[in-house]
Amino acid sequence: MNQFSPLKRPAATIAGLAIALFASPLFIAAYRRITGENHSDWQVVGRELGIFLLVGVLLWIVRTQEALPLTSIGWHTEKLRRSLLRGLALTVIVLAVTVCLYLLLQRLDIRLGEEHNSVFHPSLLVVTLIMLRAGISEEIFYRGYAIERLQSLFGNKVLASAVPLIIFAAGHYRQGLGGIVATFVLGGIFTIFYLKYRDLLANITAHFLGDFVLNVILPLVSGG
Repeated sequence: MNQFSPLKRPAATIAGLAIALFASPLFIAAYRRITGENHSDWQVVGRELGIFLLVGVLLWIVRTQEALPLTSIGWHTEKLRRSLLRGLALTVIVLAVTVCLYLLLQRLDIRLGEEHNSVFHPSLLVVTLIMLRAGISEEIFYRGYAIERLQSLFGNKVLASAVPLIIFAAGHYRQGLGGIVATFVLGGIFTIFYLKYRDLLANITAHFLGDFVLNVILPLVSGG
């Protein structure tokens, strides 16, 4: 394993942190301003591909500018079965917490989701792409990269965990107070799980499956 420390190339790491923490919400905001609110599947696909490109840039920074292996952001595939089983276990936890949060927020009359009567609903295939992108990009950005690099730079696990979590939750402001609260709680679970296992694949698996069940499987089953 390459033991080259990101502290020896601070410019690359700072650039990587800027991408991990801020590039995705800024890109989405700029894309929305240029193309308008979601109105077609192809428009949404373009946005998702743009975010995947940001992920590619960040991974390029890790490998070529920081000269570090992907294991430095928690990517391990040598025990694939274990990672997938961890991901499945975390999926169950996330789904249970999501249901509890939904019921609690309803009881407290806290809005969850965007209030647009004419909001565009992409096809379930495109929704699947969105869920896949969210699982991959958000776990790489806010867990794997941000936590590892902030902890390396500042030597403080609390800071390294809290800063990405707060930014991650704030980035869901368009979903209202309920969306921010739910994202903070669920993001906190992903953060705790990552800190315990440093298993990025498990986090990605759970993030994708949790979103997929709620946003694709349930609509299919309910006919919505």
